[in-house]
Amino acid sequence: MSIANKFWLVLALVVLVVAGYGYWRYTEVHPSTDDAYLGANVVRIGAQVEAPVSAVHVRSYQSVVRDQALFELDPESFRLAVERAEILLQQTMDAVGGTEAGLGAARALVSQREAELVDTRRNSERVLSLVAKGTLPASQGDDAKASLATAEAELEAARAQLEQARRNLGLTGPKNTQLRASEVTLAEAKLQLSYTRVDAPVDGIVGAVDLRPGTIVAAGAPLFALVETGQWWVDANFKETGLARIRPGQSARIGVDMYPDLELACVVESLSPASGAAFSLLPPENATGNWVKVTQRFPVRIRVTGGSDPGRALRLGASCSVRIDTRSVAQDGS
Repeated sequence: MSIANKFWLVLALVVLVVAGYGYWRYTEVHPSTDDAYLGANVVRIGAQVEAPVSAVHVRSYQSVVRDQALFELDPESFRLAVERAEILLQQTMDAVGGTEAGLGAARALVSQREAELVDTRRNSERVLSLVAKGTLPASQGDDAKASLATAEAELEAARAQLEQARRNLGLTGPKNTQLRASEVTLAEAKLQLSYTRVDAPVDGIVGAVDLRPGTIVAAGAPLFALVETGQWWVDANFKETGLARIRPGQSARIGVDMYPDLELACVVESLSPASGAAFSLLPPENATGNWVKVTQRFPVRIRVTGGSDPGRALRLGASCSVRIDTRSVAQDGS
């Protein structure tokens, strides 16, 4: 072999070694995985009251915006409940008004009895003074004492009636318990009526909608799903040998398999404290005698920060590939 050939062979080996080291170093600081899937918040849409469906305003896989009507329930029974609660409130207001009037009358009676007692006491003192001087007979003194005792008893009775009227009325104004109870009943009836229209809680895309007018829905039963499109993340499963450098806040890039030319900016949000196998319903049992060491995978939550092309909507559960730059920290303060 000539010297020139040896030179080129050595150069090729050096290039291969350098390239191999560079690739190894790149993979060390840029761990990646293809075991990753898009995630998003899923809202289970249902009714909060039981009633028949009167109208459905969405179809399967339709995009909706926050507060857009999804479906409506028959409101008639709930309107009647509101009307009944309004009547009850009016009756309570009338009853409380009557009780307040009775309280005023009781106060007036107490004032009257107090004035009568003052007059009776003065007359009694004059009569008793004259009886003591012998001007009047003792029988009139006894009558004066009886009149005074009667006036005092009537005043005590009037005061007792006033106290009973106060107890019957309770607190006055907005704090009156009877009024508050009726107002709460009315507010609850109106709230139940508002539940007959079900709106989208967030922007998103509805799932399969199998709902028709006339269907009686149960309170709290999920009817269909709504995938929120305002926030996306990727659940990436990294081998345990590649976790050493991964930290929350590091920037990342993801590729979505359904859009080969699309790459989204992301940031590492959190790392799972346990492997995926540890959270499974049937974790592996390694004490059976046929144990084989298998590299475990740990879920890493990666939040999507870069917007996607509006013409190419992201889909929940789509396969992704993830590459994390462990040398950098996200610029959004995460």
